[in-house]
Amino acid sequence: MLQAFYQEQFTEAGCDEAGRGCYAGPVYAAAVILPADFYHPLLNDSKQLSEKQRDELRPVIEKEAIAFAVAAVDNEEIDQVNILKASFKAMHLAIDQLNKRPGLLLIDGNRFIPYQKIPHQCFVKGDGRFASIAAASILAKTYRDEYMYRIHEEFPQYGWNKNKGYGTAVHRKAIEEHGLCRFHRKSFRLLPAQKELF
Repeated sequence: MLQAFYQEQFTEAGCDEAGRGCYAGPVYAAAVILPADFYHPLLNDSKQLSEKQRDELRPVIEKEAIAFAVAAVDNEEIDQVNILKASFKAMHLAIDQLNKRPGLLLIDGNRFIPYQKIPHQCFVKGDGRFASIAAASILAKTYRDEYMYRIHEEFPQYGWNKNKGYGTAVHRKAIEEHGLCRFHRKSFRLLPAQKELF
């Protein structure tokens, strides 16, 4: 059972990212402020849900949330600053877009770069503990998947409609055969000897 909130004094925003370990595409992050009485029987860490369940939950979260925002940092910036900093930046961008300022940030993971002067609390596997982080994980994942479906149309050989940019056997084989495209993260060690494709 997910906890509705961590404490009762401040308005909380749950934050999570999607796509950190991918070979291609942006990293997405979401920030969500839920009402204290929000409940949905399916709500859980996005990785525990099917795509159909995530797609069912997304409009419910967007409709019921007090505030939500989603942001992304692209593969080129990931290569410039590194994936960890890019993940934090995506979270900062999402928090920045919230139309209500939270008093506390609940962050999925064990590290975070403070955002302005808003206090934060990190939780390992927080998306399986707190409703707001679970909601953020679902928004980040569904928005990112939608983006990967779109760029799959341009580069269907990598199978992004199925692997979403993760390093599956199909994706690695396609990189061996076709090289890298402009959406790949060049700073990641994708293959022992990399070929470029422009």
